[in-house]
Amino acid sequence: MSDSASIMPEHPPVTDWINDFDHTDPVWTEDPFPIWEKLRAASPVVHTERFLGCYMPTTYQAVKEIAYDTEHFSSRRVIVRDVRPEITARAPPITSDPPEHKPAKQILLPPFTPDAMKKLEPRVRAICNELIDEFIAEGKCDAAARYTKHVPVRAIAHMLGIPEKDGDLFIKWIHGILELGIKDDNALMDAVKEMTGYFAGHLEQRKKNPTDDLISTLMKAKDKDGNPLTDEHVLGSLRLLLIAGIDTTWSAIGSSLWHLAKTPADRERLVKEPALMPLAVEELLRAYSPVTMAREVMKETTVSGCPVRPGNMVLLSFPAANRDPAMFPDADKVVIDRKENRHAAFGLGIHRCVGSNLARMEMTVAIEEWLKRIPDFRLDPAGKVTWSEGTVRGPRQLPLLFGTN
Repeated sequence: MSDSASIMPEHPPVTDWINDFDHTDPVWTEDPFPIWEKLRAASPVVHTERFLGCYMPTTYQAVKEIAYDTEHFSSRRVIVRDVRPEITARAPPITSDPPEHKPAKQILLPPFTPDAMKKLEPRVRAICNELIDEFIAEGKCDAAARYTKHVPVRAIAHMLGIPEKDGDLFIKWIHGILELGIKDDNALMDAVKEMTGYFAGHLEQRKKNPTDDLISTLMKAKDKDGNPLTDEHVLGSLRLLLIAGIDTTWSAIGSSLWHLAKTPADRERLVKEPALMPLAVEELLRAYSPVTMAREVMKETTVSGCPVRPGNMVLLSFPAANRDPAMFPDADKVVIDRKENRHAAFGLGIHRCVGSNLARMEMTVAIEEWLKRIPDFRLDPAGKVTWSEGTVRGPRQLPLLFGTN
């Protein structure tokens, strides 16, 4: 396949969001919230002919129905793209359906317990301070490029037992898979191939010299029949941990700092009342949920009264569900001490995020350490905030000025 053949045609701009939505349109990328409101007012499920046919549930209830329905909806494809090539590389358990899903997920649970996170927390606090040391004297920084991106990258590298300096490679692969790969098949395949080769090398090293890290934990794990996992399964799970564990948390930390930079009242309150942090983290997760997943319709059914047919994908927008006023009073407002907050930022149903304890801890620590060192900051009017396109939404440029001047 030539390079030109692998790049999909440019999408025409959207003029009718209700019947022709496109989550990669620049208008959506910049500010999706009014679009979701418009779609929700029109119907609990909308459809587009783009992406070879795709539905989007717009309400919390419709998102929940699909997330819990593994009979009619498959997780074998988790990104809505312009093409649906043959599935060659899996990333269990996120791409698994029952009955394979449960044993694959259970293997991943022990490394992410709250106790395991407590042991990791001091290293994450140190990472945050090492990063801040590099730019605090400058009085400003692009927080996305110099802070939010690196916290989860270094933390997951530390857990996996691979060099933290390899983080730049991870960032390149994630960009290839989650952003470029929506419209460029070669970019996606190249990134998956490079990542798989990198981890295969680490597996070979550990077969000769076992270590005490997350890669070795997976290599020692047994499947439901008591057999060791295949290298392919281990590599798939490592791909998942990298893709699902980095971009998502970097986006959530970035959106949180963006909100605090433009909302001095919330920032000052968190500095004065640090005990509010757990509630504030949950509210920032709800209001700026980074992750939109996908399902594939396998059998005809109805969702919230709307017919849904096979041959279509589903854009499963947990962020849109979290802005549904039927579920959350003042859904469009960030209320940092919101008490009742059953948000879906980590998903719903059997695929609920295995790393939610890690993400919460990283977010909490990254915001706490930033506020301790840089309690006053604001958006830099000379710069521009830009947002990522597609599956995971968060600031990719976040120019900030420190101090109150």
